[in-house]
Amino acid sequence: MGFFAGLNDEKYDRQYTDRDLTRRIGDFFRAQVKRLAFSSVIIILLAFIGAALPVVVSRMVDLLGEKPALGAITAVGVALIVVGFSLWGLNWLRRSLIVRAVGDVVLDMRTRAFRAAAEHDLSFYDQFSSGRIVSRITSDTNDFGQLVVIVTDVVSQLIQALILGVILFRAEWRLSLLLLAFMPFIFLVAAGFRSLARTVTRRGMKAMSDVNAAIKETISGIAVAKNFRQEESIFVSFDESNQQSYRVNVQRGFVLSLVFPTLNALSGIFVGILIYAGGMSAAQGLVTIGAWYLFIMSLDQFFFPILNLTAFWAQIQSGLAAAERVFALIDADPNVSQTEKRDVPRLKGEIQFENFYFAYADKEPILRDFNLDIRPGENLALVGHTGAGKSSIAKLIARFYEFQQGRLLIDGCDIRTFDLSQYRRQLGIVSQVPFLFSGTVIDNIRYAAPNVPEAETLKLAKKIGDGEWLETLPDGLHTEVGERGNRLSMGQRQLVALMRVLVQNPAIFILDEATASIDPFTEWQIQQALNLILKNTTSILIAHRLSTVKAADRIVVMQKGAIIEQGNHVGLLNQGGHYAELYNTYFRHQSLSYIEQMKEMAGK
Repeated sequence: MGFFAGLNDEKYDRQYTDRDLTRRIGDFFRAQVKRLAFSSVIIILLAFIGAALPVVVSRMVDLLGEKPALGAITAVGVALIVVGFSLWGLNWLRRSLIVRAVGDVVLDMRTRAFRAAAEHDLSFYDQFSSGRIVSRITSDTNDFGQLVVIVTDVVSQLIQALILGVILFRAEWRLSLLLLAFMPFIFLVAAGFRSLARTVTRRGMKAMSDVNAAIKETISGIAVAKNFRQEESIFVSFDESNQQSYRVNVQRGFVLSLVFPTLNALSGIFVGILIYAGGMSAAQGLVTIGAWYLFIMSLDQFFFPILNLTAFWAQIQSGLAAAERVFALIDADPNVSQTEKRDVPRLKGEIQFENFYFAYADKEPILRDFNLDIRPGENLALVGHTGAGKSSIAKLIARFYEFQQGRLLIDGCDIRTFDLSQYRRQLGIVSQVPFLFSGTVIDNIRYAAPNVPEAETLKLAKKIGDGEWLETLPDGLHTEVGERGNRLSMGQRQLVALMRVLVQNPAIFILDEATASIDPFTEWQIQQALNLILKNTTSILIAHRLSTVKAADRIVVMQKGAIIEQGNHVGLLNQGGHYAELYNTYFRHQSLSYIEQMKEMAGK
């Protein structure tokens, strides 16, 4: 168990029977019926030609015993050459068809797996490592493709063995019966490894996904690691996962490496018995020398498919385990479920929480008996200490999480009845750390509205600080932002994120305002961009800047998932309650009067 520590199944993993796996795999190959039918015909032809090879050679042995003419020997030689070229040509054609069919299937499977991953809600990614999900979409789909290629090779050889078995039985039934008597022993030994092979292979794949997850997390956080000089620490973390993968896969190798030598030894014993029995029969004149030689030459071709099947058992089990993991990702039940898929007209932006209860999975409840009405077009600021429930409210409005009790109404309609894709098109969301994709500034601005003309985008951009922020970008709207926007300052990233919402023209705007320190001029530009959005939307602002709080129509003060105060900035200050405490702790130092007061004190 020590080798397998930390390799537990994901919660969405499930066990599929062989019948279910076969059915699901068949569904993917349904579009490849023509290619597979053609390749099946070729496989049968290959089997007949391959089976003919020892027959031709055995005929030549008999001819040599009869002192044949030169023409007969030449005919046999030409036949062998034709057989060789036929095997090469047909094998190339078969592999070409199979590779194309498998490529299309893997493409389809990878597409479905990625679409399933993209459609899962945020709570799914809270529970499961993105690195492991990536491993299922990439490595596991590739392993499945290898399975199909291997299976077609083995099937071709098994058909050849079947045809050769018929030929052998017709040539000499006594030796054939002895050959068949050995088969149950080989099948029993091969079947004995099946369950164990599937188990250790699945463990090996999980260990590899842990390595992928460790690498992804490390690379994503490399800047933080270097800032805190933790290169050695991240190496140790990776090394632990890597060593565990090594130990698991070595043990897997030990288990699977027993299969081929065991069956090879058994087949060697059986071949020795058959050669002895056949030689004795030939010596007594019961069989011809050619028939005996046919058996000797055919034994390898007869046993090889079975040995090949067991030799590739590791890859076959790897492919089946990979298929299970990919299907589990595709079939994972969504945490957010809609009762209907109602079309969503242009929203007014009225939002109502009624007797609302929400808790993250396996955690204490965040909102209990929560009630809140947000009027259409209202700019609502949410303030409170960390853990008060502010971000949860924003994520619930975006329908990223499932709530347990109560109702969430948008324009009087239950949010669970909406077509989520249509609904989210009318949401504009800016997270606390704006995420930009690799590409240009304009690519990121038009991310959700690619059809917006560049001229209109430029016009909107110039409404913010008269476009001066564009002058700080080397190539204006066509400036490359780099990975995650790392070529831009935090203020520039925020402006791009706000522009992305502005061109989308949403009905509901959600802002989880960043706390990063920026210069006053950039803050003024950000506030201008905010004002352009706020005048046309219902806005939920998780506010960290005094300018944003003061501009809100209403401020809701939260504590431990409950509303304890609400009103405007001046009214709440005059109450001298929790908001006043927050103001003095977090916001007051941002006010102009406070800054002037500090300057006066410094002057004295």
